[in-house]
Amino acid sequence: MERLRILPLVLAIAALLLVCTSFLACVSAEAQQDSQSSQDFSAPQPAPSRVRKAAPRPMPFPPGSEASVPAASLEFRSFDQMSPRDRDLAAGAESTIGERAGFAGLEFNQGKWSYQQVVCSALPGHLFLQFTRNNGTGDVSVFSASIPRTGDGQVRIIPILRRGYSLFSPAPINALTISAFNHIRAEEHTDEALDWLATGLCYAALAGAHPQAGPPEETSVQKLPAAPTGRLFIPMQGGAVISFVDVAAIPRPMQWTMTFNDKGKLLKATHSAAPRAAEKAIQVPTVEVRGKPVPSADPAGKAILIK
Repeated sequence: MERLRILPLVLAIAALLLVCTSFLACVSAEAQQDSQSSQDFSAPQPAPSRVRKAAPRPMPFPPGSEASVPAASLEFRSFDQMSPRDRDLAAGAESTIGERAGFAGLEFNQGKWSYQQVVCSALPGHLFLQFTRNNGTGDVSVFSASIPRTGDGQVRIIPILRRGYSLFSPAPINALTISAFNHIRAEEHTDEALDWLATGLCYAALAGAHPQAGPPEETSVQKLPAAPTGRLFIPMQGGAVISFVDVAAIPRPMQWTMTFNDKGKLLKATHSAAPRAAEKAIQVPTVEVRGKPVPSADPAGKAILIK
């Protein structure tokens, strides 16, 4: 009977202890949480990270750089005038040049070829050569070669004349010339703004000219062109148009116009006779070309003679 009386008392004490233990645990947890919250609130919060925007790449033709220039020209060096380093670079690329000229049907392994260096300050990462084989009037072959000064790039050739005839279409407006020029510029790996007139003169030289954008000595035979010597125009949609008159061209000055997109890629080139001072400064149609079929071995089928 005593045991039955004690049992409810034990159970009541046990229940009370369980309630007290739970209550103390809850209070302790709450205190710990409040303490943590207080610490979090008082601790300095990290500053939000700032996202750095990449610096914009410089434009090849910055707005406001439209300009005209009075005179400019490129330097052509004979073999003897070239530096030893450039002569060695040309010699090392001779076999590749010969192979690629052969693919274009330029008969590089026949006859006597000579070359000059084209000094192009706008494209310093390349050595440019202009090869010529002169077998007499009406039988002249010409092509340009581009040799990268580092291992990043490849040797390229630009056919200009084969035995007096242009291959495919005249080199100044040929899509292959434009494509080769864009590849050469891409191999330069430069983000600097272009020296626009030097760039235009380099293109003209690679297409076969010995360009001089400037007034020659006035003679009774040749008059100064009416058009500006050199001009850069930037359209509203971006890109640029480079225009200059090659006053050294024979038999008369020639107008060069090159259209670039906003990334500096050459899209189009035109080459036509420049108006003389006594003529109206109107747009002149493309230079007249004449020609006749070449031997059937020519993969292009036909070529044209530049008069």
